[in-house]
Amino acid sequence: MDPKSSNARLTRRQALGLIAVTAGGGAFLPAEALAASDSPFAGTSLLMPGAGLCAITPETTEGPFYFDPELERQDIAEGREGVELTLRLQVVDESCLPLPNARVDIWHCDAKGHYSGYPGQGDGRDIDTTGEKFLRGVQHTDGQGLVSFKTIYPGWYRGRTTHIHLKVFPDENSVMTGQIFFPDDLSEHLFTGVAPYNDRSEKRDVWNRQDGIALQAGPLSQAALRETQSAYEALMIIAVGAGA
Repeated sequence: MDPKSSNARLTRRQALGLIAVTAGGGAFLPAEALAASDSPFAGTSLLMPGAGLCAITPETTEGPFYFDPELERQDIAEGREGVELTLRLQVVDESCLPLPNARVDIWHCDAKGHYSGYPGQGDGRDIDTTGEKFLRGVQHTDGQGLVSFKTIYPGWYRGRTTHIHLKVFPDENSVMTGQIFFPDDLSEHLFTGVAPYNDRSEKRDVWNRQDGIALQAGPLSQAALRETQSAYEALMIIAVGAGA
């Protein structure tokens, strides 16, 4: 992956250099969780280096674009254009113990701000994606509470900063609803300098510091980002409280 642009305010590496990989009080990924060679986390370091305190991930509003796609899958992109993103999550309880077999749903907009499954999408509110299921998926955590989704870096739409929605079902009787947010400097780099994100006449109107939901969620809902040879990785601990 090598997105380039002479118009970008920051280079990709400069943007990543501004991102503090910190848990902000979140839990840490145990080293033994990385031991299995068939794990998507094998060979990596801690999800949140230096983190040691478990704190419950803040819940947020579900938003208007949720539906159950009934698709348990790792790759949710369905060919949508955009910068590749691997989202790696570990679901733990309030004691920092991994939650195996928890259901994790994620969904988000594409590079141009369109969600699947709804009419009235896009800057002109004239895009109809009814019947489509791109950028939606479900997985169940493994024995260490881990899931990994292959997707694209989400775009933006009017009134919201960049985010990914998620629901975590620890069991059949409880659910935690949240959103995952991304560093504004990296988002701005992509949105102004990389196609198809920059192929829009409209300019985004809300940043993290202006988004009420992001402000309510705080740093515990901010993903840690790092770069690999082929994609970005977003890493986050999802700590679920009792009776979520």
